Amino acid sequence: MQLLLNLLLFTSVICGTSAYISTVDAHTEECFFENVEKDTKMGLTFEIAEGGFLDIDVTITGPDGKVIYQGEQEGSGKYTFAAYSPGHYTYCFNNQKSTMTPKVVMFNMEVSEPPKATDEQAPEGENEAEAADHRKLDEMINELNAGLRGVKNEQEYMTVRNRIHREINESTNFRVVIWSFFEATVLVSMTLGQIFYLKRFFEIRRVV
Repeated sequence: MQLLLNLLLFTSVICGTSAYISTVDAHTEECFFENVEKDTKMGLTFEIAEGGFLDIDVTITGPDGKVIYQGEQEGSGKYTFAAYSPGHYTYCFNNQKSTMTPKVVMFNMEVSEPPKATDEQAPEGENEAEAADHRKLDEMINELNAGLRGVKNEQEYMTVRNRIHREINESTNFRVVIWSFFEATVLVSMTLGQIFYLKRFFEIRRVV
């Protein structure tokens, strides 16, 4: 029974979450769609992995074109909502404000199972108590499923953040090395210039 539950949870996590990495070029917009039923819980988690100032415009629209969420120049975020009507829901990442830098976006699109009717008849041979236990078990599995999805998303978020910070540190270290080399070059040049100037000065005094 425990193995069966683990398999169910693992399958639910795989089927309920879709992870993507997309490159949005400058002056372009990339959109993704999900076709769901009414009252289905949906979620979007995104992180800009690289490109420019690590920001992008995000828009979520419903089947009738209604804007559910809109954010400008965001580097990361998480937004959840329930579908108010059946149809296609659109997630768009807009990089129109960028002049020449593409943005790499890592995001997850979460879709939970539509809510089941509470007045369903119990299967034949199953009493009300057993049906209530099964419904409670389903609710617990759904809660665990949501928790595992949250942990998975948090791990992916931390992985991306770690890679971004490592790249920033490496870039900063490289600039520090270049600046130190430049300072050393300027210092050596000034020292040689002063030596040459003083040498010429004493040579002229000696000639006079």
